[in-house]
Amino acid sequence: MNVTDADEPVAPLKQSGRRKAAVADKALKATGLVLAGMSAFFPWYVFFNPDKFGIHVSENARTRDLPNWPARNVFSVSPLAMVNKNPAPQPAEAPDQLTTATVSNLGRIDPDGQPAEAQPFPGKSAFHLLHVANGRALIEDISGMYVVRVGSVLPDNSRLATLEQRDGKWVIVTSTGEVYKRD
Repeated sequence: MNVTDADEPVAPLKQSGRRKAAVADKALKATGLVLAGMSAFFPWYVFFNPDKFGIHVSENARTRDLPNWPARNVFSVSPLAMVNKNPAPQPAEAPDQLTTATVSNLGRIDPDGQPAEAQPFPGKSAFHLLHVANGRALIEDISGMYVVRVGSVLPDNSRLATLEQRDGKWVIVTSTGEVYKRD
């Protein structure tokens, strides 16, 4: 069947929906162009008007009074300077008094008469003083550098007794009486 064969002529379909869509597309395009223009212009507006967009500091915050607290202790960062404040409790049990063997005195007594336990290890610890500041000293040995203060354990297993200035140079005095000068 053809259109010409119909009893009544039929009008062609209207395309009114396309026209509304075209107007919406044009409005959306115009909105996008306006937003793009504003996003391109806004950084320049901020650049030329820093007083409107900057960080404003209140006038009374230019100085700051520090609280009047007591000073804190400065701690050493050296692992050797750490002191165990809670020593492990000693066992309450008495050692076994039963003798099971005899121990020879050979080697305990030096032929010269000095006991072997009282002899120091041969050689001297090879650490030296690098710098002194704020009641702390920087020392160095073959295993690294350490920051120590009075009371810290030193690489030769003594403790740091004092930090002193002698003849304009810093020295450290250990608990054994050794004096190490700054190189």
